[in-house]
Amino acid sequence: MKDLSLHILDIVQNSISAGATEIKISILENQGKDQYLIEITDNGRGINADDLGRVTDPFFTSRTTRKVGMGLPLLKQNAERTGGNMSISSTPGKGTSINAIFGLSNIDRPSMGDIGGTLAMLISSNPIIRFIYSHTTAAGSFKLDTNEVIEMLDGMSIASAPVYNFLKEMINENLMEIQFS
Repeated sequence: MKDLSLHILDIVQNSISAGATEIKISILENQGKDQYLIEITDNGRGINADDLGRVTDPFFTSRTTRKVGMGLPLLKQNAERTGGNMSISSTPGKGTSINAIFGLSNIDRPSMGDIGGTLAMLISSNPIIRFIYSHTTAAGSFKLDTNEVIEMLDGMSIASAPVYNFLKEMINENLMEIQFS
């Protein structure tokens, strides 16, 4: 995939398909360890033990509409190309957690891409799902919880176009504030 926001979109779509009602997306940029960590955790159906060992095989998918699943294999490949790795833990009936570690300064690490647009689209398209996004760098941290946003909207739909635009701008502005110089 072209950028990390598209990897995040793909994994979150899997969480939504698994019936998750809460999805946490955490990003940690650790200069000291030269790591860029992405963690996505959901409370969906989870993955059984037999399938868990096969989810990084591009010729395995639980979908019935196609015979390949490239999202997780590509994420794993991109992480390993930067000296990192990917791990998945899951408990059937409780949810799944995916951790991908990239080399922060590695030239092969994909760019973040349009994370503001990706998150705003996911949130506005799935108004009944609670999204919790956090991003931490050496310069600071930013957190967004859709429960807090809904409360702030005072009855206005989180799925409306003005809210989508507001979320995208707010996320991007806050992320610019915590980027290192």
